[in-house]
Amino acid sequence: MSKSTTICALASALGQGGIGVVRVSGPQSGAIAQTMLGRIPKARYAHYGSFFNQEGIEIDKGVALFFPGPHSFTGEDVLELQGHGGILVMRSLLESAMALGAVAAEPGEFSKRAFLNGKMDLVQAEAVADIIDASSEQSARSALRSLSGEFSNQVNALTKALIELRVFVEATIDFSDEEIDFLASGEVKLKVEQIESDIQNILSSAEQGAILREGLTVAIAGKPNAGKSSLLNALTQVSSAIVTDIAGTTRDVLKETIHVNGMPLNIIDTAGLHISEDKIEQEGIKRAHSEIERADVVLMVFDAQDKAPDLSILPSGIEGKPIILIKNKVDLTGESTGITHNDEQTQLSLSAKQSKGIDLLRQELSSIAGLSDTGEGVLLARKRHIIALESALDSTRYALDQLNNNASELVAEDLRQAAQYLGSITGEFSSDDLLGEIFSSFCIGK
Repeated sequence: MSKSTTICALASALGQGGIGVVRVSGPQSGAIAQTMLGRIPKARYAHYGSFFNQEGIEIDKGVALFFPGPHSFTGEDVLELQGHGGILVMRSLLESAMALGAVAAEPGEFSKRAFLNGKMDLVQAEAVADIIDASSEQSARSALRSLSGEFSNQVNALTKALIELRVFVEATIDFSDEEIDFLASGEVKLKVEQIESDIQNILSSAEQGAILREGLTVAIAGKPNAGKSSLLNALTQVSSAIVTDIAGTTRDVLKETIHVNGMPLNIIDTAGLHISEDKIEQEGIKRAHSEIERADVVLMVFDAQDKAPDLSILPSGIEGKPIILIKNKVDLTGESTGITHNDEQTQLSLSAKQSKGIDLLRQELSSIAGLSDTGEGVLLARKRHIIALESALDSTRYALDQLNNNASELVAEDLRQAAQYLGSITGEFSSDDLLGEIFSSFCIGK
């Protein structure tokens, strides 16, 4: 949509409420205010009065705010009408604004215009949506840090360092007939190594932030009647799954979400893994394998009365995935709860039925996610941020390899690519397709 178009949308939640907000942005905002309010309000002051439609009929009474551009959220003239939150009232206000020349906003268009008008970068724009979607205090705090520019500032500082270093390398190439070989002196290599280390630090924080935003997916696996459903109920503290003494009670996949230290934990209870001739059970086991392969962590539950877990029942596509061996039903064997670590595996003894040892499991899952209790320093990141940081890290490592091979021309190109990958995070280098994909997931009124 053209930036010269005036847009409008409901900026508050859909449905009835005490207050509803209609937002208008664009060059006709002042003219719309003149008709609907009888005047253009004083900038950034709250004005109480009547709201009228295009025919001069009173719709509602409420508070109006006017923000002349460029000193507004979008960088354009913005009008906000705060009225009673009835569905009919809000619809009437929107219809009146559109009758006066505004058009319905696309999802995320207010934030998109803020980005295009230089009011925020792409990371900050995404942080607006992340604050709205935040499901825990930690994720909200991390999103707020991104909105305030902490993530962007770190990325921009690295981008600037890469550009400056690339300019130095290219200048050295241009004056290669000089007696001093600056590339061979080791100065450039030290700077590239420092940039590589800085990117790795940001990537580690962003990976934790991605877990904080999207959650850790945990699949509960094991043989029938090992206590998987009891473990799900103990973790969620809700009787989500049916628990009986009959093996094979769970035939389909059950999913629940809880929070551990502010981290969303997506728990999946799967069907018991065994050889079965029952077609329904076979389908359940097939789905169980699929969920286990997609999970971030697998809880392999086995009966404490068994000597050891049978890992052969797990699907083959889980190499390298964290697996916690859950020795369940220790209340039947008289063993105590506890956790043991060695180089190959972690085993946790507990009683799901009596909810003993569950806190140890929560702590272990939090440790695997790499999150601290406070989450300070974690940058709430998206998948595209992770991919861009990984690509930039690869490019800096390629540059180090080229330095070792004295291929200075290739060093400059690798540094350029690394800077471009980082620039794509903040939107310095972003295609229209990428912008469309990002902002389409926003609320209409944002």
